[in-house]
Amino acid sequence: MHVLVMTVVHHPEDARILHRQIRALVDAGHEVTYAAPYTARGVMVRSWVNGVDLPRAAERKRLSAVRAARKVFKRMRDQVDLVVIHDPELLLAVVGVRKRPPVVWDVHEDTPATLSLKPWLPAFLRPPVRFLARMLEGTAERRLHLLLAETAYAGRFHRAHLVVPNETWVPDDVTPPGDDRVVYLGWLSEARGVRDAIEAARLLRPYRVAVELIGYADPQSRPMLNEAVAEGVLEWRDFMPNDEALKRLDGALAGLSLLHDEPNYRHSMPTKIVEYMAHGIPVITTPSPRAVELVERYSSGMVVPWEDPKAVAQAVLTLRDDVRERHAQGARGYAAARANHHWPNSARRFVSQLEAWAGVKS
Repeated sequence: MHVLVMTVVHHPEDARILHRQIRALVDAGHEVTYAAPYTARGVMVRSWVNGVDLPRAAERKRLSAVRAARKVFKRMRDQVDLVVIHDPELLLAVVGVRKRPPVVWDVHEDTPATLSLKPWLPAFLRPPVRFLARMLEGTAERRLHLLLAETAYAGRFHRAHLVVPNETWVPDDVTPPGDDRVVYLGWLSEARGVRDAIEAARLLRPYRVAVELIGYADPQSRPMLNEAVAEGVLEWRDFMPNDEALKRLDGALAGLSLLHDEPNYRHSMPTKIVEYMAHGIPVITTPSPRAVELVERYSSGMVVPWEDPKAVAQAVLTLRDDVRERHAQGARGYAAARANHHWPNSARRFVSQLEAWAGVKS
């Protein structure tokens, strides 16, 4: 089976797209052409995929990227057995094209709910854009195949769709959590708690506990991060490929997930929480419902109030000073991740479903 995978919004090294789904297809013996914004993001194509460079869709500059993706789709539609798209924008690139192969939309997020998180979109435009997004989702459900990243997304659609959760690769063994370094892995923005992480780092500095942030930061967050790095408050590694970034979790004291109380986060499981557990480190999270459910079920971390850097710092120090509890939380989280959130368990269902839609026997 030859699969065309396309994104113009996500980083080409996106963990869900490249390191889980595409890797699973390649490991199953299928050929993958991956069309993504390589040049715009300054990354090279992985040797195990066929790369096609696309423009990046960012803020209000999206139309040219969609047009380029549509051209790639039309050019390759007779060469592939199946197409997987990862951005709602790309629905405009595939809908209406005749004689196309089966197309799958992988629904990563609650698209209408994310509009409140886009500072470049004027407030007066959000209601009509939200309405258009709902209409586009309805069209996609009628004409395409859908995969969902969260069970909570099912309520937006009329039919049942396969859920492919944001799980992770869980290593065979892990290093016990240490006592002098806290990590954050993921996108950095105001709504994801970047300001709270910086302030917590300032509070922890006198206690010689380092804070390390790993991930791409939006334009609004970069100045405050650069200032904090210049002051020696924390270390910011910017974007790292997922397979490299995960190595930085090993031996940390704890992992941070400081999401704010936003509509798009209320029903989503922060992937970073599963990744922290998979690497045997305690989780410190704000009370996002899905995060609380996971952490409390497995006793794998601590919950702190929304937007409360002092509580974050105190939770870190509590874990630092209690070696037994720190190790116990890390061990419980690791065991739960290995048993219930190991990506290969979902990878088989994912590949089998794509093979069925493409009409290819496994």
